[in-house]
Amino acid sequence: MIQLITCGYSFIHENGIVIDRPNGSGDYAFVLFKSSTEIVIHGKLHTTQKNTYILMKPHTPHLYGHLEKPFINDWFHCSGHGMESFLTEIDFPLDTPVQADDTLLISKCIMDMSNLVRQNSPLKERILDCELQSFFMKLVNLRNQSAVHENKSQYLLPFTKLRNQLYSSPNSIYTVDKLASSVNLSKSYFQHIYKELFGCSIIMDLINARLEYAKYLLTNSNTSINLISRMCGYENDTHFMRQFKKFVGVTPSQYKRK
Repeated sequence: MIQLITCGYSFIHENGIVIDRPNGSGDYAFVLFKSSTEIVIHGKLHTTQKNTYILMKPHTPHLYGHLEKPFINDWFHCSGHGMESFLTEIDFPLDTPVQADDTLLISKCIMDMSNLVRQNSPLKERILDCELQSFFMKLVNLRNQSAVHENKSQYLLPFTKLRNQLYSSPNSIYTVDKLASSVNLSKSYFQHIYKELFGCSIIMDLINARLEYAKYLLTNSNTSINLISRMCGYENDTHFMRQFKKFVGVTPSQYKRK
C-alpha cells in the first residue's frame, strides 16, 4: 500500500525558496514546479521551465531553488512497501525532470488528496492508496500518448483526413495496400502508424465504418439487406451478414426488426 505522508497544493512562496536535502528526503518526494526552477540531482544541474514535475527517490541527494518570484509549487511525499516495484513496472521516470502534459490534472489530483487528508474516514488510507497509484499511472499514460503523437506528428493530419474519408464513404472499396500507398508508406508501417495514432487497427476501423453505416440504413430506410450489403462495400451478402452478426451480436434482419 502506498501511504501519503504529507502534501501541499499551490503553495506560494513570495520570497522564493531553496530546498537542500543532501541525503534525500527519506521518502518519495513529488514536486510540480509552477515557476522556473534550478534543480540539482546527483550533482547535475537542471534548469527547468514552469510546469515541470519530478519524483525523487528516498535517498536521492537533491537541491532545488527558485529562478523567479513568487515561487509556486504542488508537492507531496509518499512511501510504501512495494512502491519501488510498482514504479518500475509502470516505467515511471525517477530523479528526472519531466515537462507536464496536463498540469490541471496533476494539480487537481493533489488538491483532491489534500482535501481527503483532512477527512475523518475509515477508508481514507485505502482511498489515498488508490488515488496515488492512479495518479502515477495517469502521468505515465499521458507521457506515452504525448510521445506517440510527437513522434508521429508528421502523419497525424494525413491519417486523420484518411480516417475521416473512411467513415464518410464506407461504401467505397478500400484495401490496406491502396490506403498505405496513398500516404506513401509500406503496408506494415502504415498499419503500425495507424494503430499508434488511433488505438485500433485500420481493419477494425474499416469494419466499424461499414457496420455503422449499415445500422443507419437498416434503421432509417426500407432498403433491402442485399442492397445495403453492396452500399456498405461488401462484395457478397454472406460475408456482410456473418460480419454483422459477429460484431453487432444479431443478424441484419433481427437488427432491422428492433
